[in-house]
Amino acid sequence: MANTESLPALKAIIFDIGGVVLRSPFIGIAAYERDHGLPPNYINCSIVGRGSHGAWQRFERGEISLFPFYEQFGKDLSDVVSGNEWYKGYCRRNKITCPLLPESLHVDGRELFGRMMRESGVFDPHILLAIQNLRAVQKYRIIALTNNFTRTDSSGDPIPPSELAFLGWDRGGAAPNKLRALFDDFIDSSVHGMRKPDPDFYLLACKRNNIKPEEAVFLDDIGMNLKAAQKLGMRTIQVRIGETLDAVKQLEQIVGFNLTTSVKL
Repeated sequence: MANTESLPALKAIIFDIGGVVLRSPFIGIAAYERDHGLPPNYINCSIVGRGSHGAWQRFERGEISLFPFYEQFGKDLSDVVSGNEWYKGYCRRNKITCPLLPESLHVDGRELFGRMMRESGVFDPHILLAIQNLRAVQKYRIIALTNNFTRTDSSGDPIPPSELAFLGWDRGGAAPNKLRALFDDFIDSSVHGMRKPDPDFYLLACKRNNIKPEEAVFLDDIGMNLKAAQKLGMRTIQVRIGETLDAVKQLEQIVGFNLTTSVKL
């Protein structure tokens, strides 16, 4: 967490969605890895390793529609030549012994993405209560800045109801109204054609809400997204899986009032 001394007055709290406000899609990835005999974090290393041109990244920028994404996502993650090299690098950086890696792999992009979305469709109770308490005091702009998939119909064809149900999106899509209603501004990567950790995405959030980066605190579960925010001057809090209450308590220290029990006005 960034040092808060000598910083401008706080005007906004910016929240990531998946892994912060909603349960982490990484839980679905981990289950897929276990079921298919892959080492932990193998799939995530492949997603990140693809860089800005991967299917995942393109889908989050709204450049590819759902069904073509399934196909390309599976193809990307089935590339064991690249995937194994990225995973070896991950092991070296983390000083862990590299396990036996797959010689061949077939990842079903639809099955994996479906698991991720169904797992991540549940509100985290600690973060939800914190947002409700922040809104109650009416002191800060409450902003969502998310790498998301709202724009899934770039082909112009509607997603069949059966597919929405498969993804857990049958009650409002990837960003239902009950989620959006928590925020003063909801900034979705697939709508704006940019994604974290692109600095311009954070600056867009600031511009839309008439704040400077140093006037915001940003909560995210991914280290590279937090580092990009820190470079712009934002205060940051990392939200780790299973440790959302700890993150809320860090936020309490910044705002100076209770976020863990309901505010009584």
